[in-house]
Amino acid sequence: MTPVRVLLADDQALVRAAFAMLVETAPDMVVVGQAATGREAVDLARSERADLVLMDIRMPGLDGIEATRLIAADEDLAGVRVLVLTTYDTDEHIVDALRAGASGFLVKDTRPADLLDAIRVVAAGEALLSPGPTARLIERFLRSPSAPPTAGPECLSERERQVLTLVARGLNNTEIAEALGLSPLTAKTHVSRIMGKLGARDRAQLVVVGYESGLVTPGTMGA
Repeated sequence: MTPVRVLLADDQALVRAAFAMLVETAPDMVVVGQAATGREAVDLARSERADLVLMDIRMPGLDGIEATRLIAADEDLAGVRVLVLTTYDTDEHIVDALRAGASGFLVKDTRPADLLDAIRVVAAGEALLSPGPTARLIERFLRSPSAPPTAGPECLSERERQVLTLVARGLNNTEIAEALGLSPLTAKTHVSRIMGKLGARDRAQLVVVGYESGLVTPGTMGA
C-alpha cells in the first residue's frame, strides 16, 4: 500500500515536531514536509505532492483558511485534502475553512489514535466532521451580521433535498439509506450527484449548504 503523504502546517515548531513524530509511527503514512506559514503550505503541497495537509488555522501572513482556499482552487492539487486543526471546537473560523474547501476539522487535543484515523478517512476522500461542534459553529455563523443571505438549492430533486438534509444533520451513507429506505450504494450515488450539482468539494461543504439554504436549522443536527 502506498503511504499517505502528509504535510504539516503550523507556526509552532514544537507542535509540528510532535505531529511529525506521531504520523511517522503509522506504517501507512509519511511526513513529506513541514510549513510554518500558509504560503509555505501551498508551495510544499505543490512541490512535495502531498495527499493531505494537516492545517493550522492561525498562521502569520497567509493563514490556514486562505491557504486552504488556494489549494482547493488549484486544479493541479485536485487530489490534495485539507484537515484543519484548531485549539477550540467553537472557533468560528472553522466554518470559513470548510467553505474554503477543507474536508474536515479536529481539535488539537484529539487523541493520537483518533488523529491518525482522521488522516486516513480524509485522505481516502471522505469528510470528517464533529456533529456537535459543527452545529454550534454554524448556528453562530448564521446569527452573525456578516452571514450571507440563504438560498435554497433549487436545482435538486425532492429526493436529493431529503438526502442533503440528512447529510447536513451528520448522517453517513448507511444511516441515510436506512432513514430513506434506500440501499447504501443508492445513497452514495445521491450524495455524489448533489455534490456535482452544487459544486461542493465534499460532504463538509454540503453541511454548510444545508444550513445556509435553511434545509437544516441549528439544533437539528443528528435528529
